[in-house]
Amino acid sequence: QVQLVESGGGSVQPGGSLRLSCAASGYAYQYYSMAWFRQAPGKERERVATIYNGGSSTVYADSVKGRFTIARDNGKNTLYLQMNSLNPEDTAMYYCAADPNGGPRARDFAYWGQGTQVTVSS
Repeated sequence: QVQLVESGGGSVQPGGSLRLSCAASGYAYQYYSMAWFRQAPGKERERVATIYNGGSSTVYADSVKGRFTIARDNGKNTLYLQMNSLNPEDTAMYYCAADPNGGPRARDFAYWGQGTQVTVSS
């Protein structure tokens, strides 16, 4: 059974940093594409970043390019999202997602974690 458990969310001031983690279990992690999505109240879930199953190919939303970095540790079955220069527009619930293939849309991912809240406020 696939399980994804996020951690690392919290409250931070504008300009601050957070690192999210997603611990995966129950499947061949290294062969799956992984992604971070986020959803703010009243908005659609949007992709933040994807790292494909080869591990070297990444895609970022324009809004986070240059500020966020997605990475995976296949030995630890863990996905990370380093978030720097956070601003209030980054406030959302952040979700980890997994799929054998993946894609740009939420529906391209079969497995989801429960989410971790990130709040950026002064």
